[in-house]
Amino acid sequence: MSLIHADSQAAVKSELDLFLTPPTQTAIEKGQWLEYHPIANIRDGNPIEFSISGSGEDYIDLSATQLYVKVKILKDNAKLGETDKVAPVNLLLHSLFSQVDVSLNDRLISASSNLYPFRSYIESLLNYGSDYKKSFLTSEGFHKDTPGSLDVTDPAGDNEGLKKRASLIEKSKVLDLIGNLHCDIFYQDRLLLNLVDLKVKLIRSKPEFCLIAPATANFSVIIEHASLFVRKVKVSPGVLLGHAKALQTTPAKYPIDRVLSKMYSISKGSFSFSQDNVFLGQMPKRLIITCVDNDAFNGTYNSNPFHFKHNNLNFLGVYVDGNPISSKPLEPDYSNGQSIRAFNSLLVGSGKLASNKGIYINRDEFIQGYTLYAFDLTPDLCDGSHLNLVNQGNLRIELKFASALEKTISVLVYAEFQNMIEITNSRNVLCDFSI
Repeated sequence: MSLIHADSQAAVKSELDLFLTPPTQTAIEKGQWLEYHPIANIRDGNPIEFSISGSGEDYIDLSATQLYVKVKILKDNAKLGETDKVAPVNLLLHSLFSQVDVSLNDRLISASSNLYPFRSYIESLLNYGSDYKKSFLTSEGFHKDTPGSLDVTDPAGDNEGLKKRASLIEKSKVLDLIGNLHCDIFYQDRLLLNLVDLKVKLIRSKPEFCLIAPATANFSVIIEHASLFVRKVKVSPGVLLGHAKALQTTPAKYPIDRVLSKMYSISKGSFSFSQDNVFLGQMPKRLIITCVDNDAFNGTYNSNPFHFKHNNLNFLGVYVDGNPISSKPLEPDYSNGQSIRAFNSLLVGSGKLASNKGIYINRDEFIQGYTLYAFDLTPDLCDGSHLNLVNQGNLRIELKFASALEKTISVLVYAEFQNMIEITNSRNVLCDFSI
């Protein structure tokens, strides 16, 4: 036998490493889950606030933070009857809240926006495959809506996801939900230093947004219990000493994927839409664009806020400083069933190109309520752990429609930016972005 190439080095397979002892983890000595309760009454619809003290020597595993709630649905302040037709919208755990604010040592590090439910739903759709959605995400209230039936309001209709969610709250049964919050700092795996206080504030959505029912209904969503499970870990004295010494010369660094979401309205009867200065300055690494009816966006019982329609769009262009990010804009022809480039943009833009990962949306479902367009603006199309050079510019989007819009719609723009949060030796929190 001979080598394929003379420069190839000899190798030994790991199965033959019979005398190698695995390394031992000694940096983290102990870890435990702690349950924190709101600092004020939650039954009156006020914001739900949690305060986690950073005193002591324990670090916080931010990526393991989970929100736990118990909810029930009432009609006219009474229990639901046999004939009441009502169901939660998808991903109820996150649809309950229109905005989530996160602070470190009283420094706000999250964007203040009432688009939190849409961020959570988009990330859940695009970050996970069918196995995860059919198992873990059900604990957050996710049950996939049947494509083509997302506007069905009767739980006995053709929407199997709606039917399942209705069964969870029938007769005002208490529904318990748990899951990770969709906030930037919770999506990085570095431990939070001790002596840094963490605060989380959740602002409620109105019932018309998070429930699907007949238009004339009068329902209320009661949160009976809310708590935050936080994992604190005890690190070894050597690590504590090493971090304290390093902090004297440089701050601790927390790279994050910062998410900004924006909404623009397009009036009924319009054929086109163009928006300059969607983002001015640092350009995002990823952009996702979708459309939803304006009344559903604002919240009405008889509409689904997560019904992402194509609206016969026949042109979508994204430009940075006047230059298109692709040599050819998306030009789907939905009336003739030609939308494969648009569907492919969702796969490529969400980082699924040539990977054995899916998003639980096929090309037929894409045009039946799951129409999202994704764009990867990184130079290497790589969603890795490295940082990219900061690109400054002016981002513009342009949409055209084959026919006049039948209703006023909202255009949702979801963008991810690479940023850094730093914590100094005196525990001052610094950000390279403005809120």
